[in-house]
Amino acid sequence: MQIQFLGASKVVTGSNYLITTDKYKLLLDCGMFQGSKQLEKLNFENFQFNPAEIDFVILSHAHIDHSGRIPKLVNDGFKGKIFSTKATRDLCNIMLVDSGHIQESDANWENNKRKRAGLPFVKPLYTAEDALISLNYFSPVLYDQKIEINEDIALRFRDGGHILGSSIIELWITEKGKTAKIVFSGDLGIKNKPILKNPEYIEEADYLIIESTYGNKIHEKQETSIKRLIEIINETTLDGGTVIIPSFAVNRTQELVYELNKYYAHTKELEAFMRVPVYVDSPMAVSATQVYRENTDCFDEETKRQILNGEDPFNFENLYYVKSQEESMRLNTQPYPKVILSASGMCTAGRILHHLKHNLWKKKNSIVFVGYQAEGTLGRQLKEGAKKVKLLGEEVVVEAQVYSIEGFSGHADQNDLIDWIKGFKKLPKKVFIVHGEEESSQAFSDLIQEKFHIDTIIPNMGYVFEIKDNMLRSYSQEILEPIKKKENIIKELQEIYTVFDNLVYKTDLLIDEKMLKKDYDKLKNKLLELNQKLMDINMFLSK
Repeated sequence: MQIQFLGASKVVTGSNYLITTDKYKLLLDCGMFQGSKQLEKLNFENFQFNPAEIDFVILSHAHIDHSGRIPKLVNDGFKGKIFSTKATRDLCNIMLVDSGHIQESDANWENNKRKRAGLPFVKPLYTAEDALISLNYFSPVLYDQKIEINEDIALRFRDGGHILGSSIIELWITEKGKTAKIVFSGDLGIKNKPILKNPEYIEEADYLIIESTYGNKIHEKQETSIKRLIEIINETTLDGGTVIIPSFAVNRTQELVYELNKYYAHTKELEAFMRVPVYVDSPMAVSATQVYRENTDCFDEETKRQILNGEDPFNFENLYYVKSQEESMRLNTQPYPKVILSASGMCTAGRILHHLKHNLWKKKNSIVFVGYQAEGTLGRQLKEGAKKVKLLGEEVVVEAQVYSIEGFSGHADQNDLIDWIKGFKKLPKKVFIVHGEEESSQAFSDLIQEKFHIDTIIPNMGYVFEIKDNMLRSYSQEILEPIKKKENIIKELQEIYTVFDNLVYKTDLLIDEKMLKKDYDKLKNKLLELNQKLMDINMFLSK
């Protein structure tokens, strides 16, 4: 049996793992790469396998970085079943179709530019229709239901507590009379979060593939995060400003609405003027909220009790769901204080870009990040303190207050991840650490080895591991390293240009002759370095 890591290895997106046995080929997830332009180009490359040879796919949950290339997989020849929970299938019905619309829109935008430049047109990664076709291959499975996929492979989904329908995957694979159990954590949620159940513990595994998004961090307590969010909303709106919250349409938006419901609907002494309008401006979030209402079996006991008592946890008096584009545009022309929750959560596409364009440059406004921001995204730039950003072809100065509240994350932090591993009665022989940036994965790897004395592996993207007679061998088929080298050279080039710029210019005038003589050697060395980097980057870009 072989496991090949084809995504979410030393990065957080593109979850995709190929398992090959003596008879079958199967995929764990088929996610989209998100973040830098170089990384996103991987979405358009051919799969590292023949999709027609894949017998089936097992999908951990609906997030696009786990499901987003399924329509492409079907387009390229896949004809097998896609196993998931019902809730995951229901959410994919929204998310994959929306992704198809985005792919078509991006292709149209690019082709308009290419038409003017006389360049050949590009095709979208897939269309909304392609996404709808791919949904026909889904085969929903209940939580805790162990099914025999064929004579050699059995599957069971356990609740991952990350988003509605998210799963931990238990997989039993038999070869030549010997059975090995592989457990894939998917994305693990956090205990005692609202709406959803806690992640389930797993008793045993031979090999564990586990996420490490926050493998080096401890989240702020949920109660502290809620209190801080309410403070920011009240401070900003009392000053006449608008609060913009880039929010993932699935789970994060529902969780925020749930918490704001508890505040606005249950704080009796709250003055009327404090009940500012809260707008959920995301068609996908509106549709996803309806999917939540249709899958209440996934809810925790507290949320179920609310519903049985006649309450709607996803609604309150000053909450408004925005559907039309006209309504969305009107939000930016109305000067009154308000809160806008809009997708996408990393500010990579969608209506959030228009809200940021109209509100980032105003000092009285606030931008509040409530989730992970991947490398290369606009959200990451803002979170890290960018003073200017490019939005919809226009440079916008950042004058609004920018906040980041980590306690709303849907991902387990380091303590939660370690606690989950402690739940194993029989620890795995090997642990593969995925779905994390290098620093996070390495810190988590070191901690696992320290606490459990288990060998850990942080696979490079493209690496193949062969499991034979309880022995593990690896084969390198590197995918990500050339991209990282290219990105590092570009970054170094920008840094050198900044140094050079500081040396040569002072208040937009050339430095005087005395300063030039004084810093001649320093300037010359930097110019030599710059020349070398230009040669290096030219070599990489020509590959």
